[in-house]
Amino acid sequence: MDLVTLTEKIIKSLVENEEAVSVKEFPTEEENVMLIQVIVAEDDMGRVIGKAGKTANAIRTLIQASSALKDNKYVKIDIDKF
Repeated sequence: MDLVTLTEKIIKSLVENEEAVSVKEFPTEEENVMLIQVIVAEDDMGRVIGKAGKTANAIRTLIQASSALKDNKYVKIDIDKF
């Protein structure tokens, strides 16, 4: 499973409005860096970020650990609302 799909599954398991979730990979200028942008509904932002950002940090940790097993790239995850 690639990192974008894994990120999408994790995010969709947290939110109420799964149809509003968009997860895409964007190229970066840095060679060993991957940028994943996550967009969720405004009502679901609190669920995805969590208290003091703990949920978002846990998601980043899981994705980074998965990357270490496969690509060994540094993964940046940008979470935003629409």
